[in-house]
Amino acid sequence: MKKLIFYSLFLIISLFFLKADAQNVALGIRGGLSIPNLTAGGGNENPLNTGYSSREGVDAGIFAEFKFSDLFSIQPMIEYSSQGGKKDGLQAFPTPAELSAMYPPGQAPTYLYAKYNSTAKLNYLMLPILAKFGWNFKSSPFRFYVDAGPFLGYLVYAHQITSGTSDFYTDPAGTQALPVGPQSFNSNDDIKDQLHKVNVGFEGNVGFAYKFKKSYIFIEGGGNYGFLNIQKGTANGKNNAGAGTVAVGYSFWL
Repeated sequence: MKKLIFYSLFLIISLFFLKADAQNVALGIRGGLSIPNLTAGGGNENPLNTGYSSREGVDAGIFAEFKFSDLFSIQPMIEYSSQGGKKDGLQAFPTPAELSAMYPPGQAPTYLYAKYNSTAKLNYLMLPILAKFGWNFKSSPFRFYVDAGPFLGYLVYAHQITSGTSDFYTDPAGTQALPVGPQSFNSNDDIKDQLHKVNVGFEGNVGFAYKFKKSYIFIEGGGNYGFLNIQKGTANGKNNAGAGTVAVGYSFWL
C-alpha cells in the first residue's frame, strides 16, 4: 500500500509536469504539530471508545504545487500524520477471563474500571490532493490562502500504551473495588492487526505566506478527518480518527 501511495503521487506529479510550465511548479516541505483525537462513531458508543482526549504528535510532509493562475493551484502531498488519542484516570476495560470466573455463569460484567493512563498512538502515511486558492495583499509580499481536498491514508504504526497501578472497580464511579489488590497496567501492545490499514477522508488548511523572488515561507493551521471507522471488529466500539494541525514550511518555484 505504501508503494501504491508513492507511485500514485509520482504519477500525479509526472502528469502535471507534462501539462504545466516549469515556472508554475513549486516543491516544498512542511512540518509541525498534530493534535489528534478519536471520536466515537454514531450509534457505536460504549465505555471503551468514548472519553478520549487529544494527544500531541508530529505532522510533516513534502509536496508539489502546480499553479494554474494567480488564484488557483493544485497541491498533492505525501504527509506523515500522527493520529490517536488518550485517556487518563478512571476508565473501562474488558473484564479479563480469569476474573469472569469469579461470577456465576453469565453474570460477569462486560467491563471493569481502573485508574490508569492509556494512549492510542496511530501514525498514518497520507496522500492528500488539495485545491488551493490564494490572494495577494496588493503589492505586499504577503499572501493569504485556503486549501482543501480528499486524502487516502495508510496505517504504518499502531500501539496502545498503558501505564499505572490500580485496583479494579465494578462501577464507573470507582467506589466498589474487587478484592484482588492493585494491578499493574504497564504495557505497550501492537494493535495494528485490530485496525483497518486504509482510511479516506478530508483535509483543509488556512495559511499565510511570505513571498520571495523564487520561493516562499508559510504558516498554516487546519486539520484532517477520516470518514471510515478504524476498528475491524465491534467489540471495542467504532472510532473515527482526525487531527488539528499547525505547520510551517518552505517552498521554491522551479
